[in-house]
Parts: sequence; C-alpha cells; structure tokens
Amino acid sequence: MSVGDLQLVPWILGNFKTIDEMKTAIAKIHIVTIDSRASTAHWRIIDSSGRQVVLEITDGKPAFHENTLGVLTNAPGFEWHMTNLNNYINLFPGTVKSKYLGETELNSTGAGSGLLGLPGDFTPPSRFIRAAYFQTTAPRQATAEKTITQCFHILNNFDVPIGTESEHNVTPPDIPSATQWTAATDISGRKIYYRTMYNSDIRCIDLNKIDFVRTKYHSAPLDKQKEQHFVTVDIR
Repeated sequence: MSVGDLQLVPWILGNFKTIDEMKTAIAKIHIVTIDSRASTAHWRIIDSSGRQVVLEITDGKPAFHENTLGVLTNAPGFEWHMTNLNNYINLFPGTVKSKYLGETELNSTGAGSGLLGLPGDFTPPSRFIRAAYFQTTAPRQATAEKTITQCFHILNNFDVPIGTESEHNVTPPDIPSATQWTAATDISGRKIYYRTMYNSDIRCIDLNKIDFVRTKYHSAPLDKQKEQHFVTVDIR
C-alpha cells in the first residue's frame, strides 16, 4: 500500500519473472537526470515468490537492497532508515506493566503504551518507523478483502492534511504537498485498490479483466467527480 512516498505494497514485476532478471536488465540501462532538482529515486519491487528488493537510483547509478521488512519511504536512503530503526528498539506492541520508581508505583495511562515514543510527524524517517511497527504488528487476515481493508486502516495514520506543510496564514497551492491518493495492491489476486483525497470510497482495478494484448494504453482520472459520497442514515 502506498500514500505519498510511503510504500507498503511494492511494484509488481512487469515482463520479468524474477527480480534477478530485472536487476540484470536494469544494469544495462543508461540513466540520465532530466531535472537537476531531483533527488534519489526509490522503488520497492516484488516477484511472484514474495521476495522484495528496494531499487534506489543516485547520480544515475542503480543500487538494490533486499527488503525483508517490506517498508519504504524516501530520503535518506533505505540503508539509513534500516540503521535508524535500531534507535526504536525499546518499542513493542501491547501495554507496559506496572513498575516501581523507589516506593512509587507507576502505571500505564492507557493501552498500547509499549509504543510510547513512536514518532508522529510526517518526515520520511518518522513515517518509516510508524509503518514498520504498524505493518509488523498487524494480524494476518483470512481473506484478501479483509487484508486490503486493514491496509487502508493502517494508511489512515499517514494522511498528510492540507495546510500542515504550508507556512502559517499562507494559502496552500491548488495541488498541495498533501496526501492526494492512497493505494493498496492484492498481488496474488492481481487487483489494485485506491481512494483519493476527494473521495474515500475504495475503488478497484481488476487486472485479470484487462486484455493487455488489445489494450496497449489507457488513461482515466482517479476521480470522475471530486466529491465525497455521503450516506444518510434513516432513523424512524
């Protein structure tokens, strides 16, 4: 699943059967920078076996990193984020047990206190830590649909509201640096789900129903109408 530059569900390999085939092909590509303002590019890729790698391109040179954690955000690089994860070794799911400070008993003020100190801001390092703990502590669901629903529930924690990245009293631009769309992918079922900042309804693109031999290219807006659907509850 993904939101902004956070990636919890990877890209599926295209015409390559394995990641090793893809790595060999990419090594032969000459990469150039079109926009000098561009920073390191990051992708997370998975093959049919479930193996995941991170591809990062810096100064025109591709580098691959095995990604057993299954999480990726942008700058700094992937290896930096994995090292930074060690700074949060004290975090754990559940609630901290009572303990004494001298003769004073200390008790948790609420459930989930084992994750007290989990960073909550929108910077890439903080989002990486949150994603790592939310994903690894999430229970396994029985069906793909339930898993997709859980994915979007987790991704709610990463929505960047409009205005949070703009200076005080400054009107945000028409396309702000906020969460404009969120996606989750059922890799085995070959289905892509998404919602947008304008409409929280989850929509599905079923790749199994697309004739890729006949359909070479198709473009469509994420929202036909940029408005949220509301359901009125009838109480009698």
